[in-house]
Amino acid sequence: MQPEISLLVLKTRQLQLLIDFYSTLGLFFQEEKHGNGPIHFSCSIGKFVLEIYPLPKSIEIADNTTRLGFSVNNLDEVIKKLRDTNFQIISEPANNEWGYSAIAKDPDGRVVELTGR
Repeated sequence: MQPEISLLVLKTRQLQLLIDFYSTLGLFFQEEKHGNGPIHFSCSIGKFVLEIYPLPKSIEIADNTTRLGFSVNNLDEVIKKLRDTNFQIISEPANNEWGYSAIAKDPDGRVVELTGR
C-alpha cells in the first residue's frame, strides 16, 4: 500500500490573513495548542490536515515556493470572494486540460491552483 499525505503545515507571520485566504476557499479552521507549542489553526479535509502555524522568530520570511492545489465548489464565486477581499488572482478561471481552473496567491506568495468541481 502506498503512503498517503496526512499533514501539511504552513508557517507564516500573517496568521489571520492566511486563515482568511484559505477560509475563502471553503475551509474551516479551529484554534489549537498542544503542550508548550504555539497557538495554531487546524483544518481537516477528509483524512488530510492543513495547519497554519506562526513562523519561528528565527526565520524572517515564510516559504513561498510551496505550490498547493484545491478542488472547490463554485470556482467563479470563490475567485470573486478572493478578489473582493483583495487577494491576488494570477489567472482567471478558464477551461484547460485539468478542467475549469484558476490560480491565486496566498498572502505569503504561495501559488494556489483552484479547480472547480
